[in-house]
Amino acid sequence: MAARKGGLGRGLDSLLPVDRPQAGFGNIPLDHIEPNPQQPRERFDEESLESLAESITAVGVLQPVVVRPTGDTYVLIAGERRCRAARLAGLEEIPAVIKPEDTDDTTSLTDALIENVQREDLSPLEEAAGYRQLMEDFGLTHEMVAQRVGKSRSAISNTLRLLQLPAAVQALVGEGELAAGHARALLGLEDQAYALHIAQRVVAEGWSVRQVEDAVRKRSAPEAIAPRGAKLPRPAAIIELEDRLGEKLGTAVKIDHGKRGGKVQIRYGSLDDLERIYKLLS
Repeated sequence: MAARKGGLGRGLDSLLPVDRPQAGFGNIPLDHIEPNPQQPRERFDEESLESLAESITAVGVLQPVVVRPTGDTYVLIAGERRCRAARLAGLEEIPAVIKPEDTDDTTSLTDALIENVQREDLSPLEEAAGYRQLMEDFGLTHEMVAQRVGKSRSAISNTLRLLQLPAAVQALVGEGELAAGHARALLGLEDQAYALHIAQRVVAEGWSVRQVEDAVRKRSAPEAIAPRGAKLPRPAAIIELEDRLGEKLGTAVKIDHGKRGGKVQIRYGSLDDLERIYKLLS
């Protein structure tokens, strides 16, 4: 996997700006960062880390890690998963917010992030990355994030779902070539290669969101356009239930309904994502 050159782009300062008399922010060598001894998480899903590494290669590190100095190195306050994925992506440095040596109050860090994900100049991916950081590093739920930033839970969930897109599609969103509405419409596709194909056509041909939705619908539900004798179109009530469940769980949901019942398919991106969905269901 080739390492992405350069750092973050304009998004980092927007995501978590700090007063920077130089020590406030910097690109720190990964070899100079030590794990937090109080980190309760001991196992990190390899598939999930590889997916994040691919995203970092495509669009860079969207979320800074947070560290505090200790001697000649730094202790990680938040962001171990990003550090691990950055190493997988071949990076030697990672953008970091450097807090005072005696920092241990995560509330102030959480409040700073919440304040800044409300800024209007964030890209959709930067906003999603900010929400994910609040959830991963500080244990907030979709509902808690929604309450703190003044948005609906469905808005938080839909924005977070952008991070499930293939890395190449995320890159188009990050570069401003693909709008968030078009990107969200692609989330219904399981075929990632086809999702990228549609995204590239949107960019090249100027498709509307409705055209993307139609393409996704035809690809995902061929029975809806099948000839006579094939399955009937799916009931609107079932489609609405899929949307409501998908909104609640923050992922794609498909319901196969018949006269004697049916089955519900829930899409997840990694074992970490599956664990998140399990917690929501339980």
